[in-house]
Amino acid sequence: MRNLSRRSLLRGSVSLAAASTLGCPYVANAAAKTATVWWVQGFVKEEDVSFNNMVADYEKASGNTIDHSLIPFGPMMQKIVSALTSGDVPDVMTHDIADQAVVPQNAWNDKLIDISDVVETQKAHYHPTALLASNYYNNVTKKRSYYYAPYKTAVLPFHIWGSLVEKAGYKLSDAPKTWDAYWDFFKPMQKILRDQGRRGFFALGLQPTTVGPADGNNTFHHFMIANGGNGIVTPDGKGHTDDPQVKEAVIKALTYITTAFKEGYVPPGSLSWSDADDNNAFHAKQMLMDFDGTISTEVALFHKKEEYDDIVTVGLPLDNAGKPMAAELGVTGAFIPKGAKNVDVAKDFLKYVIQPKVSNEYLKNGLGRWLPAFPEIVKTDPFWLSGDKHVAPYAKEGAVDPTVPNYPSFNPGYAECNAQQVWGTAAAEVIRDGVTPQAAAEKALARIGQILAKYPIAQS
Repeated sequence: MRNLSRRSLLRGSVSLAAASTLGCPYVANAAAKTATVWWVQGFVKEEDVSFNNMVADYEKASGNTIDHSLIPFGPMMQKIVSALTSGDVPDVMTHDIADQAVVPQNAWNDKLIDISDVVETQKAHYHPTALLASNYYNNVTKKRSYYYAPYKTAVLPFHIWGSLVEKAGYKLSDAPKTWDAYWDFFKPMQKILRDQGRRGFFALGLQPTTVGPADGNNTFHHFMIANGGNGIVTPDGKGHTDDPQVKEAVIKALTYITTAFKEGYVPPGSLSWSDADDNNAFHAKQMLMDFDGTISTEVALFHKKEEYDDIVTVGLPLDNAGKPMAAELGVTGAFIPKGAKNVDVAKDFLKYVIQPKVSNEYLKNGLGRWLPAFPEIVKTDPFWLSGDKHVAPYAKEGAVDPTVPNYPSFNPGYAECNAQQVWGTAAAEVIRDGVTPQAAAEKALARIGQILAKYPIAQS
């Protein structure tokens, strides 16, 4: 999803009349002031240019000044943790995985400012899943509120070398329509392509990693969802680790992933992959396909047209029951820490950024690596569903097809589970230690249950 230097640290339709008002600029009326903003540096230069242009447009419209810093993914997380610990904070912060790794715990601990008034300005237009992923529980006030202003989203599509599928004598149009069978479709191609001279080549970009921070968890969650296990944590914050359906889904997910590994279809080094290693292996054509978040895989080759065009981006198949499968929607937003000195300007800036028209231009000019948090924009701007061959299926998966939030938005304890790489550890126990998938599933679910129990959420 992101490169190594950026990723190695953390374990309703709306009327057309309404749509015409989406881009009306929000401009503060108070005397001009300055806000300090920490923003994550882009994956490609086009993203940073687009952000700088958005800031300049806001400053011109409002008269305010945005003292902003563009900080790489890894160092940004360090700065955020340090700032929230010390209390020496900027006015606005954001991070690509803040919905999983920053906001849940800090909202719980009452360290963030309630920005419901910011979210409310676009609440009618937001993706419902983005709204769910912005509403966090505060253990001091004993209620949920909006502490997060979404401005972009992402899902996990498949990334496939089209020419290698053809060289193996197959057609992607013949791929089965359900989850496990779709993965199985690529397995026979491994031997054919090896026989053609591709040594050290693997069919599947599975990631049973114990390292993280994100890709292994994200992959496992989709296998779990494909087997009916999405109810492991529900929107009320309750864990359901003792639910037989959840347990069965976890066992099936572990069985598929570990069996594919032991049968030799997965690179052996994947047990210790960071989030960049699958990208690197795919770009080196050591793997036929990968399953990874955003279209960073493709955007990295944007200026290498032949390779860019060779990749095929594909959304999710049906789940194993033959029903539409929900993708986990990663939601990136901005938040205001308690202790911020210029809250009014910070809120004004965020109200500007989350305008659908503003965020749409920002994301389009960033090559479409991230999706808008507003389905209406995706459906009405041809850029998203009728343009680039990679953007279109990615946008459909994230803004048209079913989605669910990441589990930490429901209970901050799940962020701790992700950081501990509970699922990667379970897979490693099956692969390395010969533990059965059933036993590994029971151990992992028990651990998750213990962690979630530390975060009791009162029901209103």
